[in-house]
Amino acid sequence: MITKGQKISDRYEIEKLIGEGGMANVYLATDTILGRKVAVKVLRGDLAGDEKFVRRFQREALSASSLSHPNIVEIYDVGEDEGNFYIVMEYIEGKTLKQLIKKRGVLSLPEVMDIMLQLLDALATAHDSYIIHRDIKPQNIMIKDSGLVKITDFGIAMALNSAQLTQTNSVMGSVHYLPPEQASGKGSTIRSDIYSLGILMFEMLTGKMPFRGDTAVEIALKHMKEELPSPKELNPVIPQSVENIILKAAAKNPKNRYRDARAMAEDIKTCLDEDRKDEEKIVFKYPETDFSDTRAINNVKESKKTEKEDKPVVKQITNEEKEEKSNNKKIMLIASLIFVFILILVLVVLVFPKISASKDIKIPDVYGMEISKAEALLKKTGFKINSKGKASDEVDNNLVIETNPTKNRYAKKNTVITIIYSTGSTKLSMEDYVGQNAYEVKAKLELSGIVVNIEEKEVDDSTKYEGKEQLIIDQSAKSGTKVASGEKVTLYIPKIVNKYPDMVTDAWSLDRAQEFCEKYGLTLKVIPMEKDGVDENTVLAQSPKPGEEIFKKDTLKITVSKKPVTTTTESKKDTTTQTGDTSSVKTDEKTEER
Repeated sequence: MITKGQKISDRYEIEKLIGEGGMANVYLATDTILGRKVAVKVLRGDLAGDEKFVRRFQREALSASSLSHPNIVEIYDVGEDEGNFYIVMEYIEGKTLKQLIKKRGVLSLPEVMDIMLQLLDALATAHDSYIIHRDIKPQNIMIKDSGLVKITDFGIAMALNSAQLTQTNSVMGSVHYLPPEQASGKGSTIRSDIYSLGILMFEMLTGKMPFRGDTAVEIALKHMKEELPSPKELNPVIPQSVENIILKAAAKNPKNRYRDARAMAEDIKTCLDEDRKDEEKIVFKYPETDFSDTRAINNVKESKKTEKEDKPVVKQITNEEKEEKSNNKKIMLIASLIFVFILILVLVVLVFPKISASKDIKIPDVYGMEISKAEALLKKTGFKINSKGKASDEVDNNLVIETNPTKNRYAKKNTVITIIYSTGSTKLSMEDYVGQNAYEVKAKLELSGIVVNIEEKEVDDSTKYEGKEQLIIDQSAKSGTKVASGEKVTLYIPKIVNKYPDMVTDAWSLDRAQEFCEKYGLTLKVIPMEKDGVDENTVLAQSPKPGEEIFKKDTLKITVSKKPVTTTTESKKDTTTQTGDTSSVKTDEKTEER
């Protein structure tokens, strides 16, 4: 139980509960080291006891922490404290998209398109890094007062299984946006996120859910079986071009959906154009797949088999059939007796004389011996050899692991002894990955069970790596190193260090400085100064100085020119103007009588 004032990992001091969900609770907390407000999401108690879920939660949260995008909530930390598994995230002051829909009902077409484009841009970045959200729903989307959209819960998202569908009500929120293939237990792809976005778009433009039901199972079945209702019929304002986007995104057959987030975004950008509003209703290229052979839902239905289905069928047997079966039994009996006789004859003539003539020999201990030497020794002792290779992390290559029969037992001369020798380690031999895409290599290595971390590393000249931020420049395990499943490997990508330009020498304008701050998420403080012979609003001085490194949320102070005044007034004003969601302009203006 998390309580107010409690410190998680002796760092995050809990202030209050700000959200409850089926998988986790969210708390507002203070990072006592960095002195900032954070959101701490703590796994629900019953899920924390599920080792499989916890491992997946940790893996996906760590993967999500590598994502950097203005429309994705930033993950700061992932950990465990006294049995509480948690992720620490950026704290967003705003409301969820679900709250906005409940308050407004139906959102306007331009507003929906803006939200969708922000979501698609974020998902495109996540999909590029092989990260699928799997739980897109309005409860996981934050809207700031500025209109900025933020997707959360990348680290806790997971595919719903049959147990969740049938055993808990906690998935009722998620199941409304559940792709058919995910409900059927067939796994998720990037097109699964596209489906959820289609349902989300339907809800924003109609104020309703396309499929309703009393249970999660009932809703999931409708996603798989029932045709999507027409959004236009619920909201006549929706043009056919927009309806087509919803229908394509929420197609039951993944082949009929958009291939990726960028393709859907390109369609949305032009959907409100005049020449598209009356386009023909979409016709799918592929048939909408029948998901009747589901796995997740069938688990629910199997218990409903009738007594009639369980009863055996009784067949009447005629006298002719009985006689035929009796004859068959006699033939089989005679054949068996002949076979046994032949077998006994072979044993008597060929085997028994050799056995009686041979003596028992002790099998020597060849463990750890080179395979060639072990074979020579066993042959010399009087045994026949059958050698088999087996991978081993404990025994070096070509050395004997064991024999069958085992050492120190007795066997007859010419007995076949199976020697099992090592073919080398099961560990993966690392390659030289420098110059390759870090996330592609990460996906490849993780298939072998290797834990891969991606970290930034400073470079002498970061300009060389502009546009190549995912390029591997170094690796913790060098080429040729053996790495076992479960071991950690770090891939290093260049740390792009952005530096302040010389705004004074280049005579930057105030507008240009404001655009610069918006780009890098800086706060801009402007100090006006009277200056003759210089265009108004020209930068005269700056702090930090040119060449210093840019850090997010820095404050850039600039002095800009203004025309001298001749009035005898003294004024002081301090105004603040928001630029984007993270930058602001502060102006201190003072004019003296001359």
